[in-house]
Amino acid sequence: MLMVEWFAREGKMVKETATQKKRRLEKARQKYQEKRNAGYRLENPPKRPKIMEEGIGAYNWDTECLRGDVETYGNATAFPQAIGLAAAFSSELLMDIASATGKEVRAKHNDYVRKGIFASHTGASCFSPVINIVRDGRWGRCQETYGEDPFMSGKLAESFVVGLQGNDPRYIQASAGCKHFDVHAGPENIPVPRESFNAVVSDHDWRMTFLPAFRKCVKAGSFSIMCSYNSINGVPACANKKLLTEILRHEWNFTGYVVSDEQAIENIITRHHYLNNSIDTAAACINAGCNLELSPNLVEPIYMSIVEAVNQGKISENLVRERVKPLFYTRMRLGEFDPSDKNQYAQLDTSVVESPEHKDLAVNAAMKTFVLLKNLKSFLPLKMGSHQKVSIIGPMADNYDQLFGDYTPQQDKSFTKTPLQALKEIYPRIQYQKACEDGTPCKSYNPRVIPEVVNNTDLLFVALGTGVAVETENIDRPNLELPGKQKDLMIDVLKYGGKSGIVLLLFNAGPLNISFADESEEVNAIMECFYPAQATGEALVNVLFNKFGKASPAGRLPITWPKYDWQLPSMMNYSMKGRTYRYLLTDPLYPFGFGLSYSQFSYDYLAAFSSPNPKQNLSVQLLLSNIGNVDSDEVVQCYIAWQNKSLPVPQRQLAYFQRVHIKAGVQIGLNFSISWESWTFWSDNRWVIQAGTMDIYCGGQQPFQRKSAPSNVLAATFEIYNTIYIDLL
Repeated sequence: MLMVEWFAREGKMVKETATQKKRRLEKARQKYQEKRNAGYRLENPPKRPKIMEEGIGAYNWDTECLRGDVETYGNATAFPQAIGLAAAFSSELLMDIASATGKEVRAKHNDYVRKGIFASHTGASCFSPVINIVRDGRWGRCQETYGEDPFMSGKLAESFVVGLQGNDPRYIQASAGCKHFDVHAGPENIPVPRESFNAVVSDHDWRMTFLPAFRKCVKAGSFSIMCSYNSINGVPACANKKLLTEILRHEWNFTGYVVSDEQAIENIITRHHYLNNSIDTAAACINAGCNLELSPNLVEPIYMSIVEAVNQGKISENLVRERVKPLFYTRMRLGEFDPSDKNQYAQLDTSVVESPEHKDLAVNAAMKTFVLLKNLKSFLPLKMGSHQKVSIIGPMADNYDQLFGDYTPQQDKSFTKTPLQALKEIYPRIQYQKACEDGTPCKSYNPRVIPEVVNNTDLLFVALGTGVAVETENIDRPNLELPGKQKDLMIDVLKYGGKSGIVLLLFNAGPLNISFADESEEVNAIMECFYPAQATGEALVNVLFNKFGKASPAGRLPITWPKYDWQLPSMMNYSMKGRTYRYLLTDPLYPFGFGLSYSQFSYDYLAAFSSPNPKQNLSVQLLLSNIGNVDSDEVVQCYIAWQNKSLPVPQRQLAYFQRVHIKAGVQIGLNFSISWESWTFWSDNRWVIQAGTMDIYCGGQQPFQRKSAPSNVLAATFEIYNTIYIDLL
């Protein structure tokens, strides 16, 4: 599959005889055939050849570990989709999820190796996490990301990398690989395909928005980076030397390997028309810094031309060997060439897969992802026995397949309850209609069922959303509206709902225009659930009823929800002007970081202690109290802002977040530091720290938001005493 490694094993970079070429192509075809036949059963899979002359066994680099072991034979724990995990605003939760995922990936890999299986998605080298910035909520892949903020995406990426790879000083559990590098955030297919898209980005936006999370990923020790489909300012990412060598290797000291996105290298010829032959393309990508080609569909992939490129002097044999070294270093750190009894991760077996501990973690994680967007007169949490006639309606009420999102582990349906199935255990006589006959696209809507279900109910759940049928890889949304006729469904519910208590449940990733429901006095509560995966039903009931007093919602939105489509620039416009909370100058429907609770919090004291050294971290002290009557988590958010508004900086920037549990009536204190890198910015081709006064705001939300949670935000200032210029961060 990934041909630099194969050429290194050959040991020579010389012109081939016809017989040698035939043998090479036969080996290549054997390797690539298995990816093309991805649907085989693993009881009798094709076997990869071993390079017996060197004693090196087979290895497969193609594994997906976004939130569980993905796209491989056999079940694995399906944790909530990434955008929901971001909504938890918890680095600790991300590390726990990544650690559990790494255990299952490694355990299954060990089992495959014992059986001699080296097929696609059986390795221990992960194409995860996805840390692209969501600059546009219509983008189909925003569900795979950690949202719109570069700082938070970087912190969560750090946690994922460390959790996945483990803490053994010699061996790694599984290797992480952050993607997609870089300036990759739509379009997928509207208005043009991603495979040929050229992202035109200013150096300022590139440095301030699209690169920071990847730098954090590298600092955390990721073993690989995946270069993306798109071009950046006219140069395809996988052939972009500025990106893969000057920035990644020279500035950031990355020593791992770069793998292409699937078919990205051949697209340089067929879609971007940047080059017109395999030899020049292989040379361009190797020279730029791409170590491995992922190309499952070609009998003779582009990197099969490396030998000829060497023979023609377009790349050096020494450079090819340098590109190979990180691959074997990764395999060494995985412990492939050491006795297995010395490697704790080699001892993992499939008993850890779907373990009770991981099942419980999936439920706990899903509960932490839910964002309470509306709760009139504290309608939630519900009380057992307080409603007798209950109904649920909508395309996501009993839609098993659409509750998981994209890139999900294979699951046995017995693990999962849909909202209907879970609520039926509480309300055995609950009535149900989906109304949208074709599911979430809702192009076929039956309004006649609404009165049947809605009339004479005490409590009505409306389950709407998108699912992979509407938003996913390769599928953007044309706008932010509810799909198809889902809005008609909701309006009909309000028409016939009478005195029912109405709870709107949303299962989606990107923002939805639900302003009419937010403004309606008849909609008592709105809960954003994202894609909770296997724990959907159990987690939902726990939060709706605050089971055992431990399920008060504390998720916060990781993406700004615009109120109007006109607040979004063209999908193809990569300027950050007017995008995300950092640059949006108009009021959104729901701001980044917004979310309600069953309790209420007061921020009582804030102090920030600056240093004469501009490169010294800021020390912060904070007191906050749970002034409600419910034990609950709270998400502390601290933003910094430059008082000098003429600087090329965001209007504000998240600089610290922490999810903490506070019992009712209790005050806690937090002491933490904010990195000096938070107040650096890119100007005139270098990093700058500008002397002046900075503001810091700490609370459970952003400052100055029209749509706000019922808690306060404290403000303080600190000084930067000297202007300094920094060549490299």
